[in-house]
Amino acid sequence: MKIVLVAGIAWLIAQLLKLLLTWIHTKKINLYAMFASGGMPSSHTSFVIAMTTKMGLQEGFSSPFFALALCFSLIVMYDAAGVRHAVGLQAQMLNVLIDEYNDENKVDIERVKEILGHTPTQVLAGIFLGILVGVVGHQII
Repeated sequence: MKIVLVAGIAWLIAQLLKLLLTWIHTKKINLYAMFASGGMPSSHTSFVIAMTTKMGLQEGFSSPFFALALCFSLIVMYDAAGVRHAVGLQAQMLNVLIDEYNDENKVDIERVKEILGHTPTQVLAGIFLGILVGVVGHQII
């Protein structure tokens, strides 16, 4: 359970950082930022990297458990920065078409969510946060 706790702490810190960074940027408290996908840093990445780091420190970096955690983390990060980011860009273009269609036809088709994935910088920040929380969590918890 210590591994799950460390990973959860990393996720919580990432979500709180999103709230803080949104407040710094907009000067408004936006609780939605804590639960929205996307944003800086990647909480998905922080979660899986903290888990992987703790797993490596606890079980050994040559253990099959660490190898499994690392493979899982690589898939999550690829999905966050690759697939989900591309889907977000497609959603932006789709919303342009929806807006044009709504204006021309006097209808109201609902726009789609655009922020679905992460930039590579957001994933990298999640990696650093996850490693930090994994190492500190291993020492404390």
